Amino acid sequence: MLAGAFALSLLNAPAAQAADTGITVSGIVVNKGKSIVVGTTKVVEPSLAFHIALPAGYTTADPFRYDAHPFFYRGDIKQAARTGENYIGPGGYTCYEDGAKKADCEGSLYIDPHPSRDHVDSNSDATQWKVGVALRLFKADGGLKAEEYETRSATVRLKRAAKVTVNASPEPVTKGKKITVTGKLTRANWETKKYGGYGGRSVELQFRETGTDTFKAVKKVTTSSTGALSTTVTATVDGTWRWVYRGNDTTGAATSGGDHIDVR
Repeated sequence: MLAGAFALSLLNAPAAQAADTGITVSGIVVNKGKSIVVGTTKVVEPSLAFHIALPAGYTTADPFRYDAHPFFYRGDIKQAARTGENYIGPGGYTCYEDGAKKADCEGSLYIDPHPSRDHVDSNSDATQWKVGVALRLFKADGGLKAEEYETRSATVRLKRAAKVTVNASPEPVTKGKKITVTGKLTRANWETKKYGGYGGRSVELQFRETGTDTFKAVKKVTTSSTGALSTTVTATVDGTWRWVYRGNDTTGAATSGGDHIDVR
């Protein structure tokens, strides 16, 4: 049975004095524990799961009397939640009753890199964010009774998305001759909303022989200051070449498409 619906907006809530709501939020899992990677245009909606327990006088049968959900933030928790700056909250979630006072909730967060939003508007946002919970109780007439924000020890890491391209030539190639594999590594710039070259990064060249299922590492190449990749290898058998970037603390991983070479 449904115990809750879409998250109420903290930004549109009437002001109230901080008070202990008695609501407990536990078991918070964001994006299945993985980092969240965001590009320059596409909305990202990482999964969100949590458990709530209500205080005396409240029941999951009346979901309009309370609101409780996690979010993540940077800086001051109250300022982030009330202004929306350095704040990322749920796009929507649904809670399922687990008795009269408990519920298991699942849904997603909402991250929009569009310039009109404050979600990721600086490259410094590619870091660890703190996890908080918003807790509110409402009176029978709909007025706000109590509101509080709790910070948690857990963190969520946001990363800038990366892309890598590949080109192998010449094609076809004579067996035993050299081929050149090039490409470019770029990553999202949240300030310009464009992708720019990512220099000084170690990227792995991989090869899959035709008729097999597994790519194997061949060598590692460091990108130029503009993110360019280039190396030469000896052509021995037909197969597909690709680049793989493993990512780091601020940037997500990326794998290029494959470029097939016919060896004659």
